Amino acid sequence: MGRRFCLALALAALPIVTANEEVPAVHQDSWGDFWLFRFLVNAAGYASIVVPGFLLIQYFKRKNYLETGRGICFPVIKSCVFGNEAKSVHQDDTLLAARNETVESSTARQFFKLLFCATGLQISYLTWGVLQERVMTRTYGATESDPGEKFKDSQFLVFMNRILACTVAGLYCALIKQPRHGAPMYKYSFASLSNILSSWCQYEALKYISFPTQVLAKASKVIPVMLMGKLVSRKSYEYWEYLTAALISVGVSMFLLSSSHDKHLSTVTTFSGVVLLAGYIVFDSFTSNWQDALFTYKMSSVQMMFGVNVFSCLFTVGSLLEQGALLESVRFMARHSEFAAHAVLLSVCSAFGQLFIFYTINQFGAAVFTIIMTLRQAFAILLSCLIYGHAVTVVGGLGVAVVFTALFLRVYARSRMKKRAKKVPVEGTVQKV
Repeated sequence: MGRRFCLALALAALPIVTANEEVPAVHQDSWGDFWLFRFLVNAAGYASIVVPGFLLIQYFKRKNYLETGRGICFPVIKSCVFGNEAKSVHQDDTLLAARNETVESSTARQFFKLLFCATGLQISYLTWGVLQERVMTRTYGATESDPGEKFKDSQFLVFMNRILACTVAGLYCALIKQPRHGAPMYKYSFASLSNILSSWCQYEALKYISFPTQVLAKASKVIPVMLMGKLVSRKSYEYWEYLTAALISVGVSMFLLSSSHDKHLSTVTTFSGVVLLAGYIVFDSFTSNWQDALFTYKMSSVQMMFGVNVFSCLFTVGSLLEQGALLESVRFMARHSEFAAHAVLLSVCSAFGQLFIFYTINQFGAAVFTIIMTLRQAFAILLSCLIYGHAVTVVGGLGVAVVFTALFLRVYARSRMKKRAKKVPVEGTVQKV
């Protein structure tokens, strides 16, 4: 009975394609390359680090080490397990003060500063998107006689991204004065683990679905967030939030249904891809919520970036070494210098893109940042279609337009609500997503 259940589960997770569609070679090589197997192996690698760490933390807390501990290791253990300061209830005041301290500048200077932020975000993340699709869906070393080989280890790409992001954030914290750090270091590990898994799902999903489908799925993650808020937390939402969520659902459905008849390999949407995208949305939602909770401690966004990426490097390098995949990926880089250049540039764009995010929000607020990133998603779909030849029908194009119209409506409605709230005190609070 157990064997039948496992077989049924494995068959259900296999890519769903029509009889006329050819299954990409990446899905056929071996069970060792199957995403569910790789996910479980990676999770086991992370568990080999998390479980001993958890036991150590519980040991130090049970022994009341904060009161009884002494010696050269005491400051390190205190910082990792107990932290250095109590929580700050008014953490938002730090960002507001930083923004208010900005010297009043001319309209022209503000315009060029906004142009700098928008350009930096667009270049960083558009390049990142194009390279992400290139690395995960195309072969390297192809010749007339040799079809080449694909890079398959998504975890190595996550490791590359995180180690460079950790280095950039560490240098930023060392060169620019930051608030005194107070959070226990181990608390970053939760956001780090979910962040690794969400990134892995994002990379792995490109083996099964097209990049435009992935971008639209990210844009529509507000829908499950609202559903979970309504069902689990009994949160209430404004009427315009329901309207825009419905428009997003309609737009995504139009795009997916219009693409279902396309036989091009890069636009085959599979059940595995849907599961991986769902995993990305779940893990990413947890990451953002956990980081929001961590910000109740006194810290800057760059300190958050550094803390999360330190643990991400630890988890990914540990898992890669246990699997023997680190050396294998390095050998792939040695065989294909083009891949090495792509992987490094991918990491650079990811790291500096995060710095542009922090700077833009600090200077202009979340609304302006959301508009810039929404435009980036539209440009990313357009670039992917132009460079990699994804076919989009008229109905699919209309669906994309509906999704982004709904996203801009959300930004506009939210800004209006904030302006109204400043003028008239509101008795009840309404949860926004």
